[in-house]
Order: sequence, then C-alpha cells, then structure tokens
Amino acid sequence: MVPPSSPSHHGYTNLLAACKFFAGQGKLATVPISIFFLLRIVDRTTCTAIPGGMEECSEYRCWEELLPDALGLIFRNLSLQEMLTVVPRVCKSWSRVVAGPYCWQEIDIQEWSQQHSKPDQLIRMVHTLIARSGGSFRRISLSGLPNDSLFTFIADHARSLKTLELPRSGITDCIVEDVAQRLSNVTFLDVSSCTKIGARALEAFGKNCKSLVGLRRVMHPIDVAGKLCQHDEARAIACSMPKLRHLEIGYMLIATKAVLEIASQCHDLKFLDLRGCWGVDNEFLQEKYPGLEVLGPCVDDCYENSFWEECSDDSDDDSIYSWEFMDDDYYAIGSDDEGIWDDGQGVEGLEVRFYGGVGEGYAGFDWPPSP
Repeated sequence: MVPPSSPSHHGYTNLLAACKFFAGQGKLATVPISIFFLLRIVDRTTCTAIPGGMEECSEYRCWEELLPDALGLIFRNLSLQEMLTVVPRVCKSWSRVVAGPYCWQEIDIQEWSQQHSKPDQLIRMVHTLIARSGGSFRRISLSGLPNDSLFTFIADHARSLKTLELPRSGITDCIVEDVAQRLSNVTFLDVSSCTKIGARALEAFGKNCKSLVGLRRVMHPIDVAGKLCQHDEARAIACSMPKLRHLEIGYMLIATKAVLEIASQCHDLKFLDLRGCWGVDNEFLQEKYPGLEVLGPCVDDCYENSFWEECSDDSDDDSIYSWEFMDDDYYAIGSDDEGIWDDGQGVEGLEVRFYGGVGEGYAGFDWPPSP
C-alpha cells in the first residue's frame, strides 16, 4: 500500500524523492551507496539540507530534462557492474542512455577482463560495448584479448580511437601489419606482455600511428625467458616512432646501445622507464641525455605482484564481477547482453528496493516485496 504522504501518492515522478522518502522510513538500506549518491548529484540543485543530516526537495524535476551526454558524464563515475545492471532498472530514460554512446566514449574493462578467463565472455562484452558506443569510443582498455579476429573487430570500429591498451593479448605480427592502417588516430599504445608480437608489429604500429606519443611495452621476466635480446624491437621503436614523449620498456632484453638509438631518434622523449633492463648503463645514459627522466634500471620494487596473484592456481574464485544482465522485455535495449555474466554467482549486497507505488512500470524485475 502506498503511504498517504509518499511522493508516489502525490504524483511525483522523481525517483530521487522516492528514495529520500523511503530512506526516511528505513526501508532503503539495500540501495548501493554509489547509486544513492548519484541520485543526489543529479538533483542536487533542487535540494536543500535540513537539520539532522536529512534533505528535502523544494521542487521536483523530471530527469528526462537532463541531456543524455550530461547523464553519461555522471554515469561514468559508477562501476561497470552498476552501469550495466543497476542503472538500466532505474527508469527508461536512464536505460536508453547506458545503451547508447554517451557512457562508452571510454571503454575500460581492464579489471573485469583480468578476472574473466573465458574468451567467449570477453568477446561478447567487447562487441556489446563497441556497439553501444556507435564506433565513437576514444579509448579501449582490456587485458588478455584472445585472438586476432577480436583485434580486427576493434580496428574496424576505431575511427575515433586515441588510446589503445591491450596488455597480455594474443595478437600476432601478421594481424597488426594487416590492420594497423585503421588505427591511424591512436596516440597512446599499450602492448605490454604481448608475447606473440615483435619488431614487425611495433614497426607497423609506428608507421601507421603517426601521432603516437606514448608507448608501453613492459615485459615480465617470464615473457622473455629463452630470448637472447630484443634489440630489433628497440630499433623498430627508434626508427618508426619519432614523436614519442613517454616510453615504458621495462624488463626488455636490451643494452645501452639500443636505448641510445631510441633517445637519439625520439627527440621529444621526456620519460623513459627502464626498470629491469639490467644491460643498460644508466649513468652513461644520464650523462648523454641529462634532460631525460629515466626510471630504472635498478629499482627496489616487486614487479607486478598482482600478476602472480592472477596467475595463481590456488584461487579458483571466478565470482568477481559475475553479475547477470536483465532479460525483461520491458527494457529490451541491451537484452542481448544476457549470458555474459552466466556463472550463477551474484554480488553480495546488490539489491535495489523501491516500495509503495514508485511506479507500476517497474514491476516484473524480481525486486523483493515491500515488508
């Protein structure tokens, strides 16, 4: 039953007012805190604080009045989980926003992809988010891209792409040479621990990404085990990437001569990460290029503890970020996403409750009944 004094009873359509009412009744404890604060951000201009820490709204506005790109900027502060599984359930206008390009100018699924070892899930996620971006994404960041075909798909939709981060991916020299011309707008590239590429791929990136100013090619000692050197890669960087300003080549098997060649060809270089490059004479390099900021090669740190944790066989917990997409026809937008989170494990504490007539249109989403 709708309480007589509730916002729904008075015909208010603003869900923020509903949230505040039910919070005052002690019935909204299970709303994710980031969502609740997001609601406050959206409508903060209409709210005034009152003693005791509670707030009341002096007027109510329809969220439909907010421009979609403004909502997109706000939603980017949420986690991937909340963007895909919580926001679409709030209202139809929010569902349309997260299904469109406004929220996906930057596609950052690095953390999620590190926790998912199933290639088919990663492929579906990338296809889904690129489709939502309408090909207008400016950045994509993911780990462990499984094959050349997915890399080709990204390149085919990369007309606006500036930042490409694909560490620990399975791309090859041949596919990079084939599609690098479609990545001509890329200015920052991360191909760390991509063990199937070498000098040929780096040269292809450099020749086609003529505005490239940042490169991260950090290796892991395991990645270079059995190799004699990577001087050919250093030479490819020096000859094809003259505009570099930021370069990270930690743990590559290179000597001082190779680094000097890079420094002499990349006149704009400001920062050089050489951690773990034990064959480099740092003192000589500093004397030769005193204006160059160099990190390493001798740095007292522990290289990527997270890498060992991710690769550990001791943990078989794949429940992180294992949410389920909604499949209700009411929000048909994005219903093809169902199944990406199919491991059957929900996120503890993720529960949204709107009681007492927030709107009949919200029925059918398996929200628990009002106590």
